[in-house]
Amino acid sequence: MARIGAGVAAVALGVALGGIAPRLAAQSLSATLPLTSLPGWTEDDHRAAISAVRAACPLAPDVEFKRLCAKLPTAPDEETARRFLEQHFVARTIDGEGRLTGYYMPIYPARLRPAEDFSAPVRPPPGDLPPADRTAAGRSAYADRAAIESRPATDALAWMRPEDLFFMQIQGAGVLALPGGERVRAVFAGANGARFVGVAKTMTAAGLLDADAASASAIHDWLADHRGAEAQAIMDTDPRYVFYRLESDDGQDPAGSAGLRLLSGRAIAVDPAYHRYGELLWIAADAPTLAGAFPTYRRLTVALDTGSAIKGPDRVDLYVGRGAAAGAEAGRIRHDLRLYLLEAR
Repeated sequence: MARIGAGVAAVALGVALGGIAPRLAAQSLSATLPLTSLPGWTEDDHRAAISAVRAACPLAPDVEFKRLCAKLPTAPDEETARRFLEQHFVARTIDGEGRLTGYYMPIYPARLRPAEDFSAPVRPPPGDLPPADRTAAGRSAYADRAAIESRPATDALAWMRPEDLFFMQIQGAGVLALPGGERVRAVFAGANGARFVGVAKTMTAAGLLDADAASASAIHDWLADHRGAEAQAIMDTDPRYVFYRLESDDGQDPAGSAGLRLLSGRAIAVDPAYHRYGELLWIAADAPTLAGAFPTYRRLTVALDTGSAIKGPDRVDLYVGRGAAAGAEAGRIRHDLRLYLLEAR
């Protein structure tokens, strides 16, 4: 899963690189292809695709792309949008087959003091947490999940149900719905440096869930049904822990690691070691592994985010919005993926 707003230190890398990112250049890229050859091209919403291009413009990597940004039609009909894209862009196939997953901005009930089932503290970064940019590869984590959760929470920002906090940490950020109707945003403020470990494999290996039914909603429901020591033992197998700060919630989609607001259904998280922020990528995903998933995702997207689990040139996380419906969709996205890099011409 992606980390909404996490990875800000990587923004400089994504913005500074011109042309294809160095490691991606070492991968096999096809000769240029017309957009009409992309799988699912004719079925895309090309007006929404133009919105994805517009979202990339603040990060435009070269003069040619900036020139096209100045020419973008402001309110095109479908035919005009499609013709503009076909005229001004070409595609290159990125070698290899990867994986598409989904993420979203969750909205969870919370309390300002512990009460009933609201026993999990939303913690701010501890004073002795090392800065993220000083955490070298291979360095031991600050402390694992179990160790952090054993500490007193005298500085807790809010209190949540344990399974809700666990899932908010997977997403990286979330909205807290407080009694009386107030909503605040829990924003990523640091992590403990531990590697993210998905619990789906742990639970399917233990026979707790069937492999094709291990969606995010199924895992969340199991944790809620087994709240206490049994659920905590599962959550502790993921040592990664996220800290937060609270901000007012404006009801809009959040900003990603590139510092720009995410575009629901069109923004993706990528590995910035291989892709630039602002890069346009056509995703062609099929063969879902989870029951109830949409059969395909084929559309133009823009790279605006990153995440600790998003590693490699063909690993992508699709942002699908905020709230329960988006969460249900995101939790079922686990598809085989082919990627295509779009270039201005």
